[in-house]
Amino acid sequence: MSDTSQQLGWEFWGSELKNRREGAGLRQEEMAQQLFASRTLISRFESAERRPRLDMAIQIDQILQTDGFFERLCRKLLEASPYASYFAPVAELERVATKICEFAPTVVPGLLQTAEYAQEVTIAANPFASEEYVKEKVTSRLERAHMLKDATRPEYWAILHENVLRVPVGGPAALARQLDHIAAMIRERKALVTVIPCSAGAHAYMTGTLKLMEFEDAPPTAYTETEFSGTLLDDPAVVKQAQRAYDLLRVAALSPEASLALIESAAEDYRRCASTT
Repeated sequence: MSDTSQQLGWEFWGSELKNRREGAGLRQEEMAQQLFASRTLISRFESAERRPRLDMAIQIDQILQTDGFFERLCRKLLEASPYASYFAPVAELERVATKICEFAPTVVPGLLQTAEYAQEVTIAANPFASEEYVKEKVTSRLERAHMLKDATRPEYWAILHENVLRVPVGGPAALARQLDHIAAMIRERKALVTVIPCSAGAHAYMTGTLKLMEFEDAPPTAYTETEFSGTLLDDPAVVKQAQRAYDLLRVAALSPEASLALIESAAEDYRRCASTT
């Protein structure tokens, strides 16, 4: 499904929510109270500025007694997304986040990837995939990254483990271009990226990737991911633990200036390696 078709689908979902809420005699404030959400969030659902998680669609069906209508339509729209089912809600949350903080232990985060790098990691994970599949994955990843170039972009922090700089994904020349891209994002002040050096040893989050998101009208969330699944966390106590882990990762990382120097040095090393092969 194209982005335009997806947007039209969510606009229909939102207009139906408004129609059926009003038909049930509920104000936005009243529905928000039953969902433990804000009135602004309900308003943004209805205008398709914000897309709901599946569990919230199920709750809406229960409140409005709509016999699974909003759940079924939400599932259909999420399944038509170019993203894995567990990641689709996260991609939507990124669009409305005011701040995004990521930790990446082995791979450049999607929001910082070049097309070349994204293609290499996609093919590595899907060696028998069609060209169409690979192109769709790369395109959707680059479209997500456009948010960092917008005037209203979120504040974006990324902590990379030095391992990310040392695995020559796509070969030395490709990784040099990827690291140059990260350095440019830093110098243009579109991202604040720091690096945990290998010499730091053990650190606060040894088990996988971590993404924290903050919003204007909703509580913060955390997202963790492994190779085959991801988990979106919104329990306040769990999110607080994740935030503490991220704070400890910040402490272990090099300063922004030292991190940029390391990234640019690694890029230059790979350029020299590429020129001699």
